[in-house]
Amino acid sequence: MPALATGAGHEPGLYELLAALPSQLQPHVSRPEDNTFLQDMFGERSLQSLVKIHEWLQKYEDSKPIPVLDNAAALAHHLSVELEGKSANGEIKELLQILAKPHVKSLLSVHDTVAQKSYDPELPPLPEDLDDDEDSVKIIRLVKNKEPLGATIRRDEHTGAIIVARIMRGGAADRSGLIHVGDELKEVNGIPVDDKKPEEIIRILAQSQGAITFKVVPGVKDEAPSKEPKVFVKALFDYDPKEDNAIPCKEAGLAFKKGSILQIMSQDDATWWQAKQEGDTNPRAGLIPSKQFQERRFAVPRPIATVPSQKISRRSYDVAVEFEEADYSSGFNLAGFRRSFRLSRRDKKTNKSMYECKKSEIYDMADVPTYEEVAPYRRQSGAKHRLVALVGPAGVGLNELKRKLLISDPQHFSVTVPHTSRAKRNQESDGVEYHFMSKHLFETDIHNNKFIEYGEYKGNYYGTSVDSVRSVLSKNKVCLLDVQPHTIKHLRTSEFKPFVVFVKPPSVERLRETRQSAKIISGKEDKGTAKPFTEEDFEEMVKTAQTMESQYGHLFEKVIVNDDLSTAFGELRLALKKVEMETHWVPVSWTHS
Repeated sequence: MPALATGAGHEPGLYELLAALPSQLQPHVSRPEDNTFLQDMFGERSLQSLVKIHEWLQKYEDSKPIPVLDNAAALAHHLSVELEGKSANGEIKELLQILAKPHVKSLLSVHDTVAQKSYDPELPPLPEDLDDDEDSVKIIRLVKNKEPLGATIRRDEHTGAIIVARIMRGGAADRSGLIHVGDELKEVNGIPVDDKKPEEIIRILAQSQGAITFKVVPGVKDEAPSKEPKVFVKALFDYDPKEDNAIPCKEAGLAFKKGSILQIMSQDDATWWQAKQEGDTNPRAGLIPSKQFQERRFAVPRPIATVPSQKISRRSYDVAVEFEEADYSSGFNLAGFRRSFRLSRRDKKTNKSMYECKKSEIYDMADVPTYEEVAPYRRQSGAKHRLVALVGPAGVGLNELKRKLLISDPQHFSVTVPHTSRAKRNQESDGVEYHFMSKHLFETDIHNNKFIEYGEYKGNYYGTSVDSVRSVLSKNKVCLLDVQPHTIKHLRTSEFKPFVVFVKPPSVERLRETRQSAKIISGKEDKGTAKPFTEEDFEEMVKTAQTMESQYGHLFEKVIVNDDLSTAFGELRLALKKVEMETHWVPVSWTHS
């Protein structure tokens, strides 16, 4: 690599040093590829160019240059005026075109600013007719781009003044630090606003281009609030501000979907919070209804469709059939994971779900789902697995999905062993098919809220206990539990941290195609016979799923449509893997235990 020639006594610069470096390092380089790398790196043209630019700028700075003139823009303007009256030959026309170009004008303007070292903004002059007795005012000038101002206004009911109602966190007004809540707006671009409606002022702002000048009377400035910790909530409902007639400014609203994670930026207003979508790079917050306001305006008496806890289909599963028809063909006792406590309609009054609610530190789920405060959570190595709660209508395929999970990894997945008060049969073992216990002891445990769900059939109790779930989790296994949806919120504790999967059926038309050869267990005649699905079964399965999703959808973390069993299983397996490996948003109380 040729080095720059230097004169006698000239101290070599950075460029010469870098050019000579490969030859200087060559005796110390053992491998040919290392020498080639050094030659290529230091011979790169872009690096050489940057070094040259650096040296020239350094020389220029060392010479402490003084500008020849500081009014190049004005000189160019005068020159243009002079040339306009001259004979229009080609060179004059070309020069006039160059001087008229916006980029050339901007370059000359920047040159003058640097030459004059005039970096302070130019403020408009105070109005000449300013009354000495008038309240002190602020003249604020903001440069408007496509971004909204990020402030809302209102008319004071008592004084009639136009007041800044709120400043949206992260918006243009907030970032400027010049406009505050409570400031009284007097003029916009020289137009008095005392006699104008807020809607008219908004139109003036919308039509303004470039810089906007505000004349405001400062309000009483509160002390700067202390920095609040970040608060995140999970939205439990869909919201579109364009359809909300109560919102003070639709344009300032923030739309979101059920399941969205929102960062609450301000709760100063009891009715309208300020929030933004978690991870959104836009710093400006938007308005959302507060939790209290949302609950208040929607918690009005109205008919509520409820999920029939046991009337899943007219051929509803029967408890006796569920537990008596154990299947050992795959090496697993499948009695424990058949649909539990699905009684026929005549027995549904005996089915219960109970839990140790007094020991639960669960988020208080109101009748109207609004927001739930959440925090990021990732399972640590060695920690207990999260409970996997499966929910879905009868016949949708929960048993098949659980069976495939168990077969795929029996050392990782497991199910609970149910309890019963009936007598043990000869081929049965305690703790395998069931935990056998006396009816008196079963009733005592019911009274002590030790069962998640329980039912009674032919004078015998059957149930899933809280301890049976704890037993599976204590073995460092994933507990698969299918329950009625109304049971979920009682399981939502820091101990179990349930991951709720809702398995829903496809359309009735698709069910006809995919379930033609499938059968459903029926307890109708108490014979445990399996019969083909009927059209009525399909319709009721879809209807029940819709009701479940409508009433309990805010509790579901994953929704899987069981159109094809293999596809649904793959989707479920992937979701459960992510639960174990990735970070998820969970109720904040789960992270404080």
